[in-house]
Amino acid sequence: MSIVYTIGFQGKSLAEFIGLLRQYAVDAVIDVRLRNTSQLSGYTKRDDLSFLLREGFGISYEHRPELAPTAELMNGYRQASDWPAYERVFIPLLAERRAEEIGRELLARYRAPCLLCSEPSADHCHRRLIAEYWNNHLGDIAIVHL
Repeated sequence: MSIVYTIGFQGKSLAEFIGLLRQYAVDAVIDVRLRNTSQLSGYTKRDDLSFLLREGFGISYEHRPELAPTAELMNGYRQASDWPAYERVFIPLLAERRAEEIGRELLARYRAPCLLCSEPSADHCHRRLIAEYWNNHLGDIAIVHL
């Protein structure tokens, strides 16, 4: 059985964020955000986070924007707040972008990967949909939302 963790950084201090990754022995953070270099990213700006994880804690970092929603999809969701409609568009996008192959590759490389996005809860976040997609297509994956 494989395990996939997910985490959102909003509302978490850096200490809490790193503490959770260490508590669950995460060995790789897979950043599934489309944009990860803005000032709004705080301590999770791509280059800073990559350096911190690698040098401070021996945790790998990968940015996988092909697992992120399109800007149009995100903007549409923000305007309409229609989560079921978002899911209906995002899940086929995962298939189109070969998310199954990406999942297989990442799960072969890492023992305990963690999908990173900004949303504090996985309920209405695409990181949950990615993890569920992998479970549905690759099977036997435990999903833990940190």
